[in-house]
Amino acid sequence: MIKDAFLKLLSIKVNEIHKVINNSTQKDKPKIKIITKSPSIKQIIIFMGTNNSERIIAQANSYISNINRLLKDVKSEVFTDCIWFDNKEVVIITNKVVAFSNIKIMEKYIKDLNDVDSNDVISPRLP
Repeated sequence: MIKDAFLKLLSIKVNEIHKVINNSTQKDKPKIKIITKSPSIKQIIIFMGTNNSERIIAQANSYISNINRLLKDVKSEVFTDCIWFDNKEVVIITNKVVAFSNIKIMEKYIKDLNDVDSNDVISPRLP
């Protein structure tokens, strides 16, 4: 088809075009390697009662943005990616490994929430 479309093209050039087309279609798909099978050190686990956990998960989007704002205010490079509930614990996933000061900011924010019983919240920890 290339030779018919470009009549004046040399046969050497037609062969080079075929090679380029064939090489571009035979590329392997990129592979993803999973490095961590267990909990990552980018996770902060906060143990609490089921009622508190359900309340936090119900409004997780607003809590994520508020925690990120607090971290940005202290010029931290860490930000919260997501929050999920897992067996009487809330797990907060961050973009980087967190410092102790960042954990304290998150703990203070969660304990200060109006609809969460602060006595039921156990200090956060890394996995």
